[in-house]
Amino acid sequence: MTGHSTAPRSRRERPAKPALTRDGIVTTAVELLRAEGLRRVTMRRLAQELDTGPASLYVYVRDAAELHAAILDRLLGAVDLGPVHATGDWRERLEAVLTSYLNVLFAYPGLAQSALVTRPHGEHYLNLIEALLALLDEGDVPSGQAAWGVDALLQYATATAAEHAPGAEGEGRRLRGAVERPARRRTRCSARHPPPSRGRHRRPAHRLAGVPHRLGLPRLDQRDREHPRP
Repeated sequence: MTGHSTAPRSRRERPAKPALTRDGIVTTAVELLRAEGLRRVTMRRLAQELDTGPASLYVYVRDAAELHAAILDRLLGAVDLGPVHATGDWRERLEAVLTSYLNVLFAYPGLAQSALVTRPHGEHYLNLIEALLALLDEGDVPSGQAAWGVDALLQYATATAAEHAPGAEGEGRRLRGAVERPARRRTRCSARHPPPSRGRHRRPAHRLAGVPHRLGLPRLDQRDREHPRP
């Protein structure tokens, strides 16, 4: 016989779990992404990792889309914005920032596809936007055209990464299905309820191929063919 008690431990004797915070949830989600991939980062799987219930997470994160947007924003902190303050041709420095953005997307399979449908709005995303606007301003691009240019360049870079990422074909089919279903519903009711005009329209990726050329930049997919990634 040993002197150890077999009685169950009271919950009061167990170590207290760290309090949930949005920052802690995103940190754990990023760790899960790196360990298991983005497709495994679900609210249920994340709750399991945090030893809590999925309902607890919705206090801090509205849904999986918002979670993925927060993950993307966190990872955008790795984009090298140093070229903004460097010397040299503004086009080459703009290309360097976009290439760094591409490298972040390539580093995590599925991230580029997620970036096509999520809208990050955190600190790192805003820093990237400001960096691109600063470089376009340095090139004397009019402010209105620069705002469109940043949006178009990021869409073009993201679409390029999504097209060339591992498993892009399967992810692309799933993405097209998610996009085309609401589009068909809008088409069926457009005759009776025409959509209101909007000041800004999201341009499909295939219509963005000429954007780098109009800004004097090389095509990113052409650059990949000339300098293939290892």
